[in-house]
Amino acid sequence: MPIKEERTVAADFGERYGRSATEATRELDRSVIGGDFGANGYTTLAQADMLADRLALSDGDRLLDVGSGRGWPGLYLAGRTGCSVVLTDLPREAMAAARERARREGLADRARLVAASARCLPFRHQAFDAIVHTDVLC
Repeated sequence: MPIKEERTVAADFGERYGRSATEATRELDRSVIGGDFGANGYTTLAQADMLADRLALSDGDRLLDVGSGRGWPGLYLAGRTGCSVVLTDLPREAMAAARERARREGLADRARLVAASARCLPFRHQAFDAIVHTDVLC
């Protein structure tokens, strides 16, 4: 059971992620961030590309995206590099949006979603080749 603060965060962000993106938020994302991931964070497309280059991910690698919201930048990195990705966050609404995006972008077979707190992730030691944690304050 999540601690009280995690339940509050899940509820607050769940409400945010439960809202559909508007054309205005999509345009804002495209002009500021360089992509359209539903006003999910502040990591720019250029920064996500830098992560991809520095992590040197490829087919067969496993990436963990902690606090992924709707899947930015984890799904983008999986699409760009060929790696598989596990997306984790507390709001189930965010996970549902990420699942739908993975399906639309043809990444469903390489994307797994886990509703979990970063405080207590259910993965074995060294299960991933790389971990990203962007736009999240803990």
